[in-house]
Amino acid sequence: MEKNVFQPLIKKNDKVAYSIIAVFSLIIFLSITALARVKIEVNQNFNAHIFATINAVINSIVSILLPLGVFFAKQKKFDAHRKVMFSAIILSSLFLISYVLHHLLTDSTAYPKDAGNIKYFYYFVLITHIILAGIILPFVLLTAYRALIAEFPKHKKIARITFPLWWYVSISGVIVYLMISPYY
Repeated sequence: MEKNVFQPLIKKNDKVAYSIIAVFSLIIFLSITALARVKIEVNQNFNAHIFATINAVINSIVSILLPLGVFFAKQKKFDAHRKVMFSAIILSSLFLISYVLHHLLTDSTAYPKDAGNIKYFYYFVLITHIILAGIILPFVLLTAYRALIAEFPKHKKIARITFPLWWYVSISGVIVYLMISPYY
């Protein structure tokens, strides 16, 4: 079964792929940015902060899958690598849906001003998380595209940038959740 891993799964067309990656990434970025200004008022019979918990669970799983994927690649278990990384992409897509729902249905939660010096750590993690989360999507998509067209040297090269950024975003998302969730 490992032989099929080395075959392109889609036809190479860099111009189209780059355009799709750029447009999709920009739409997602602008949509997430707009969430700060939009809230849907609905009569909900549940605590919408459940989506934040779902996000933290998803990010926790992705935080485990990403280094597992690297491990499989280094062990030359490419079929396992592909499955794990595909799972991380699917989970990150589900995260995005849950994230949007959470922010549409809830108000922002501020970290308490009287929290002492820990608030500086919280804001550092939060700000770096937001910045990197805002730029990671095109890296993930380009890395996946390189794998799908079987350009593995280029895939490996971009993955060396994508992996630590994506891993930091997933781990820092969990840290932010753990620090802010008591104040929901």
